[in-house]
Amino acid sequence: MTVKECILGRRSIRRYSDQAVDEAVLREIVEEASYAPSWKHTQITRYIAVTDPEVKSRIAAEATTIWPGNGRIIEQAPVLVAVTVIKGRSGYERDGSFSTVREDRWQFFDAGIASQTFCLAAHEHGLGTVILGLFDIDTLSSILNIPEDRELVALIPLGYPAEEPAAPKRKSVDDLLTLV
Repeated sequence: MTVKECILGRRSIRRYSDQAVDEAVLREIVEEASYAPSWKHTQITRYIAVTDPEVKSRIAAEATTIWPGNGRIIEQAPVLVAVTVIKGRSGYERDGSFSTVREDRWQFFDAGIASQTFCLAAHEHGLGTVILGLFDIDTLSSILNIPEDRELVALIPLGYPAEEPAAPKRKSVDDLLTLV
């Protein structure tokens, strides 16, 4: 698969088969995602893989009341990956001052790049993903015992697709690109 085929072929998957995801494949995906660029090579993104059906059910019931559809996706995915970042590193200088006016918001940029790299790597392995942002951060942080030095950023259900959604319409290059 070429990079272009991977980018153009990846879809947000919201329905999964019950086929388990082998831990070795998950580890390979994380290794591949580790090559995502980050602020001053800080590599702040960390992943928590939830495979226990009881923990996933608890997350679905208690942490997705803001958007219950996410709970249904989480319940059926064989793996739920919580994307976290180590706080206080991205966007900072060694002395603790901010490098830019964007302050610590660079950590979300780093997590976004890492999440997309994770999803593309998963697609190359025949797995489906969708990046979820609607969940109760405090409840989920408590359920997963997120350490104080980390921040929960996103959830990525992971599994073998049970659907093949069509590509949604894209904006034209003329809408997306400004030449100066």
